Amino acid sequence: MPELVRLYIRSVAIGFGVAVVFTAGLVWLDVAGIGHLILGSDIGWVAALMMVFFNGIIFGAVQFAYQIMGMAEDDGKIGGRGVFERAAEPVLIPVTVPAKEAAKARRS
Repeated sequence: MPELVRLYIRSVAIGFGVAVVFTAGLVWLDVAGIGHLILGSDIGWVAALMMVFFNGIIFGAVQFAYQIMGMAEDDGKIGGRGVFERAAEPVLIPVTVPAKEAAKARRS
């Protein structure tokens, strides 16, 4: 099996493990009444299963992205581009205006 596939499967397994712990924590702490709703209903297990599944998808994707971004090679730079660019400064440009147009502009 390719290394990348093994990494993906391992990341998804970790993500679903975190999702189980996260859902159990939500139910145990009764955040926003979720624990009461799940434990008080006869089909609350469906809601818990859906929460584990959907959170597992999210947490698995985040775990995989974290692993992939952690594989980047270090090029030795701390950060930024390392080159400071000067800010643009306004420059005055002389403009000649014919006398007739200048007189019209003064009148209006």
